[in-house]
Amino acid sequence: MALRPVDLARAVGISAQQVRNYEEDGLLPPVPRSASGYRQFSERHREALLTYRALLAGYGVIAARSIMRSVHDGDVPGALALVDAVHAELHDQRRQLHQTAGAVEALAAGADDLGIAAARGGPGLRVGEVARRLGVLPSALRTWEAYGLLAPAREPGTSYRTYTPDDVRDAQLVNLLRQSRYGLPQVRLVLDELRRTGSTDALRAVLAHRREQLTARALAMLDGAGRLHAYVTTG
Repeated sequence: MALRPVDLARAVGISAQQVRNYEEDGLLPPVPRSASGYRQFSERHREALLTYRALLAGYGVIAARSIMRSVHDGDVPGALALVDAVHAELHDQRRQLHQTAGAVEALAAGADDLGIAAARGGPGLRVGEVARRLGVLPSALRTWEAYGLLAPAREPGTSYRTYTPDDVRDAQLVNLLRQSRYGLPQVRLVLDELRRTGSTDALRAVLAHRREQLTARALAMLDGAGRLHAYVTTG
């Protein structure tokens, strides 16, 4: 029996117009029309909608849209490659969190502040290298610097920014706080407190919260991947 847009909308708590938008965006398979021009949705469209909404929770809007479009274009391998890419991104975020946790523990073990120290051997890193390590744009590092959160040295003659190991650690801390939804004023408050008192309690709380966020996202991704598997193998 044909389903109406409102029937699909009720299944996930959205509007009928959003269902039509999803169809136009390629997030649902092609929808046949009746002789009078009405859309005739089916259970397959309902499953596509549920799959997209599940992917949305763990993979985000951009990836979820690309995955569903690839599936409906007949490119299942391409869709799975997109899934793999998001899982790799999550793994990288866990790696960065681990590195940042190590930096915080090092601070707790004896570092007295987050001041800029001399490079501990070897040349400093350029802004592009640090950005790649953190998975951010170079412009983000420049913004953080302009806001007073970072203070890389300048290379004599060229004025290129050079980041020491301590600078990279500071950038990791800022990136962690930003990933945890801290605004720049809040980031400054946390770092100022660390510089003033040497206490890492606030950063440890942020680390714990970020771990919870990554775990929740991983679980949402598992749910989305399970629904995707069912959708592509029962078509």
